[in-house]
Amino acid sequence: MVRIRSRFASLGQAPAVKTQQLQVQLVVPYPVLRVFLQHTGAGFVVVRNIFTNLAGPEGKKATLKALSSAEESREGKVSHSDEEWHKLLAPAAYRILRQAGTELPFSSPLEKEKRKGTFVCAGCGHHVYRSETKFDSGTGWPSFWKPVDGGIKQTRDGSIKFLPRTEVRCSQCEGHLGHVFNDGPPPTGLRFCMNGAAMGFKADSA
Repeated sequence: MVRIRSRFASLGQAPAVKTQQLQVQLVVPYPVLRVFLQHTGAGFVVVRNIFTNLAGPEGKKATLKALSSAEESREGKVSHSDEEWHKLLAPAAYRILRQAGTELPFSSPLEKEKRKGTFVCAGCGHHVYRSETKFDSGTGWPSFWKPVDGGIKQTRDGSIKFLPRTEVRCSQCEGHLGHVFNDGPPPTGLRFCMNGAAMGFKADSA
């Protein structure tokens, strides 16, 4: 249980200043409120409060459902209402893809995925990265030096005013995948730092 208490004092000139007390209780049994340090890859460490969700069997079913039932528009894009995304995605995938959340480092099995295959968006199944471009960045998040052609789109992220970043989204459903930094290996020198819960993996057939 987390308790947040704030005090609001009146600005009057009376000798006895009245104080109103507001107490808010947040009960967070699941998902769990976590505070952790995230290395941004640009020489800064940012303290973040996030809600972590453990998808479990039901979450996996929801993600598979999303991958198989995405609705394509006339432009070849995938579009759903927020209510539909809630139903289609696992809780962790929804928080990242639709709310631009960040998972804990070393929390995704895809961070250690070594098989040959394609990494796809967990929201629509769109191909975003190939296994040949994956590398061990040591950050705890699945990292790649190059995306699949046409797989992603990059936009400026100004959520942290003193640290502008480049956000990476799925080019088909606009789902948030992660960020890209200029500290990757050759030949691109880029590190696409992705959230594993925002992706799925399709192994190449033997």
